[in-house]
Amino acid sequence: MQFRTQIPISKSKSPIDYNSKVLSVGSCFAENIAEKFDYFKFQNETNPFGIIFNPVSIEKIFRRVCALDFYQEKDVFFYNERWHSYEVHSDLSNSGRQELLETLNKAITETNKQLKEATHIIITYGTSWIYRNLESEEIVANCHKVPQKQFSKELLSTDIIQKSIQNTIDLIQTLNPNINFIFTVSPVRHIKDGFVENQLSKSHLFSALHSVLNTEHLKLNTEYFPSYEIMMDELRDYRFYSEDMLHPNQIAIDYIWKLFSENYIAQESISIMQEVDEIQKSLRHRSFNPESEQHQKFLANLQKKINLLGEKLPQIKF
Repeated sequence: MQFRTQIPISKSKSPIDYNSKVLSVGSCFAENIAEKFDYFKFQNETNPFGIIFNPVSIEKIFRRVCALDFYQEKDVFFYNERWHSYEVHSDLSNSGRQELLETLNKAITETNKQLKEATHIIITYGTSWIYRNLESEEIVANCHKVPQKQFSKELLSTDIIQKSIQNTIDLIQTLNPNINFIFTVSPVRHIKDGFVENQLSKSHLFSALHSVLNTEHLKLNTEYFPSYEIMMDELRDYRFYSEDMLHPNQIAIDYIWKLFSENYIAQESISIMQEVDEIQKSLRHRSFNPESEQHQKFLANLQKKINLLGEKLPQIKF
């Protein structure tokens, strides 16, 4: 007897292996998947401009990165004793203006280089709701706790999202025509917007994203991973949520990663992942008696495993 419905997932046409270079951007779910890539020692970079939820702000970042359009003093502002940019997450904010500009412009240079070298990019969209700064009329990626009266809140139309996603693909392909795209919609519900409003927001993302992905010439190097659908259907139970009842808990993240790795990771890399997992668990092992002969043998054996793996794949570092 089957007690749940399982989401069918197509095998990737261009699976990720240990020679692949992956860039993950978007909502906090992009970070969850990136943490798994980091744990298993894939070549992975994540959210160089911090967590960004909406498609237009993600497009805006890639427009800067691809054109090497560096931030200037007019692009940052001072509030609550820190310098911020409306285009990036508050994690990058700084007490010094020059330091913030240097951080942002270094991120542009490095991300431009990473994009040129990347084999795969994973983009996770979180919401269609955006905040527009009333003074500049620009859509912001983050409000940085500036009073809400300085913004209007809007729901992006499917047409605008569709155009933004297409622009993002075009910009990245100009820099790297061979890159493989993996798109997903974050399973995190944005209940602060309202229950009905969250569903509306996600539906706009789905409609726009699938309209783009069904374009004939894009089918070759664009794929869709159903993380939202897995969470809402296969994991349809609050025991798979964290305490806020909105974010997937570790069990859910592990399960979604399992489905991702089974379908998007190259078969020949699975055995290496198992080796890495064994080493990672051994590195986290805490001995009751670190000076004992038995523990010293354990450490020597562990180092031998690390060295053997390093000979096969020099890019893997523990």
